[in-house]
Amino acid sequence: MSQTADFHVSTLAENDDALRARLDRDGYLLLKGAVAARYCDHLRDDLLRVLSPHIGFDDSLGKPILTGEPFYETDPLWDEVYPRVQRLESFHRFFHQPHMLQMMSRLAGKQAWVYPIKMARIATPRMLGYETPPHQDAYSHHAGPTMAGIWVALHDVDSSMGRVKVLPGSHKGGVRKVLEAQGVGGVQCEIYEHETLWHVSDFDKGDVLIFNSATVHKAEPNTSESKVRLSVDTRFCDYGAPVFSTNLEPHHGWRIPGLDWASIYRDWKSTDEQYYWKHYPHCF
Repeated sequence: MSQTADFHVSTLAENDDALRARLDRDGYLLLKGAVAARYCDHLRDDLLRVLSPHIGFDDSLGKPILTGEPFYETDPLWDEVYPRVQRLESFHRFFHQPHMLQMMSRLAGKQAWVYPIKMARIATPRMLGYETPPHQDAYSHHAGPTMAGIWVALHDVDSSMGRVKVLPGSHKGGVRKVLEAQGVGGVQCEIYEHETLWHVSDFDKGDVLIFNSATVHKAEPNTSESKVRLSVDTRFCDYGAPVFSTNLEPHHGWRIPGLDWASIYRDWKSTDEQYYWKHYPHCF
């Protein structure tokens, strides 16, 4: 039977060597309050603007709420709104801000390179069974051991809202075989019989979850009445590490017509950092 324990908590005030050692041991780091609230609020508000009228914000709760019909990743309504998310300049620039790059480079121990693919997660209620199943990014991103995921909570996330769960130490066994599964991605990785303890906790706005490319993680179902979990994530690696070509494309650009870099960049105020990966030295 699956059990849970709270995440081991870290902060950016700790020594870099200690943080890297904990990441190597557990396969993840939960960095409390690593992103200032103003950065989260700015991106959250931009997301809510393009997600209206389907999702709004409840000031009394301090959380997004569903104001239309529920939807899940890849259904027709999601496909309608997601290109508007992908075209937000603030969404793509979020992970390229100096404080974000410094955080990633500290944990990598060398210059970090941010993947072009950026993901927004929109977990609405009343979609039980459509949450992300257990998986490893090393498989889905065709990534090597220096790649890591970076996930940011744009608002407080409680236990009813579809939190991210991590299987600690699961990165040490390498890449696992996958099986068909319901939910985002359509596959899940193998879970061994002795792996029964998952780490999970509520998140505060600005909390950052970093996880190794081989760390098994999944999403809990959103069981709330109306609250929506909005979060953003991407991947990064040591500069020069191999990066597979699909990570150079917009998230879901391969299946949503017209979702390409030309359409994403069309209304940006600045051309800085557009197509920044074209001179990256090691793509395959």
